[in-house]
Amino acid sequence: MRPFSYARPESAVAAVQAFTAAGAGARYIAGGTSLYDLMKLDIEKPQHLIDVTTIRGLDGIETDGERLRFEALAPMSAVATDKVVLRDYPVLAEALWKAASQQLRNMATVGGNLLQRTRCLYFRNGAGGTSVGNTYPCNKREPGSGCAAIGGLDRGQAVLGQSSSCTAVSPGDWPVALVALDAYVEVLGASGSRAIPIAELYRLPGSTPSLEFTLQPGEMITAIVVPKTRAGRHSTYHKIRDRESYAFALASAAVALDMDGDIVTRARIALGGVATKPWRATAAEALLAGKPLTPSTALAAGRAAFADAKAGQHNGFKIELGARTVADALTIAAARNRS
Repeated sequence: MRPFSYARPESAVAAVQAFTAAGAGARYIAGGTSLYDLMKLDIEKPQHLIDVTTIRGLDGIETDGERLRFEALAPMSAVATDKVVLRDYPVLAEALWKAASQQLRNMATVGGNLLQRTRCLYFRNGAGGTSVGNTYPCNKREPGSGCAAIGGLDRGQAVLGQSSSCTAVSPGDWPVALVALDAYVEVLGASGSRAIPIAELYRLPGSTPSLEFTLQPGEMITAIVVPKTRAGRHSTYHKIRDRESYAFALASAAVALDMDGDIVTRARIALGGVATKPWRATAAEALLAGKPLTPSTALAAGRAAFADAKAGQHNGFKIELGARTVADALTIAAARNRS
């Protein structure tokens, strides 16, 4: 076990100050469901842990009628069962229900879930620890070491947004639903607070896949804000996985629809399980605008979402699977418009 220091600040400002004072090697810890896992694998090696779980007033769920606001430490289980979320934002509740087991939902926070790191097997196997050896290079884990997934077993890798340095899939369900609803996060750092659109929180891998988020060092997510729209009530999160019990997505789609009769007036579509970041499918949204939602147009939209997809050796099935996942999600959302 590697030694590290540990602090439990009583406010968000004190947490940022503690992080800044600790410098490089500091990590915030809340539910710990991802960080502790990566520490055991010797991938994350924090020198200082800033435990934010005892900060009061950072776990609420509130709405003013125009927007929904989750404090960062709200447990996933609490948000997934909130009455307003279930009624007005079913895509959010469904994404959380399908994201993890009940035990994990009880521990994990909605803020921490946004920063979950990839489940790429090459990322998680080969960190140089004594238990796993030094098996696979990974640019995301060790910059400049290479990417074993390219040319390797890539069934679970991305077909959208990949680069010559990384093809790892962004693993989250929750951020995909938030992208479809144009949510944003509030963050606090040494320079003060700011808001970041959720879609801009994530970086494409490019030549620097180890840089996954746009947060500045020491910045902490304090809240997630979701604008209220009519489309939110007519929304769904559809997830396809290898087994129906808890598993990461092979393909998923978050869809929010506004319709006038059978005509789509506004569509919001985001993809998970297929891209290197939560992926907004703008071409699919544009294709649907002003058209009737039929099985044919739904599938055409799904295929438009994957028009720029590039398959590797073993993950080509994700392109057709993803297109049909989008089509199914659109059909579910359309039915909710008509009910």
